[in-house]
Amino acid sequence: MKLSRILVGLSLLWAVPVFAQVSNTQVQALVEALRLAAPQTGTPNDGLYSEWQIKPENIPRWSKLCMGQEMTPAQFEADQAKAREVLGCVMTDVLKEEYPKSQDNEAIAIRRAAAWWMTGDPNQYNQGQTASYTEKVLQFYQQQRS
Repeated sequence: MKLSRILVGLSLLWAVPVFAQVSNTQVQALVEALRLAAPQTGTPNDGLYSEWQIKPENIPRWSKLCMGQEMTPAQFEADQAKAREVLGCVMTDVLKEEYPKSQDNEAIAIRRAAAWWMTGDPNQYNQGQTASYTEKVLQFYQQQRS
């Protein structure tokens, strides 16, 4: 009876995701790389917000999660410092998840995080147009880190 409880307890430990350690410097470099790589539509009022070109439905959810208070898209766009804070929070979690999936390869983890940012699917990092975007983000990231 005791052995079965121990085995069940151990099996639960394996089910807990392991998150990689990422530095604030890495996260901030990624956030800046995403800003630099953001598509410029050339269309005023294109429905995307801030220099990061974020869909409006993400802003209240992310700001509530990261700051405990919902921001409107207009508030988010008007306050770059708060926008960076929210995006740093979001991308910290994403990058922590993508490091183990990349076998701790920083370049692949960054590209996977960029694919998540663009498509919602980190596995798209090396496919089609997403691949060129993730390469662009990686290049900007590496510039920030050097």
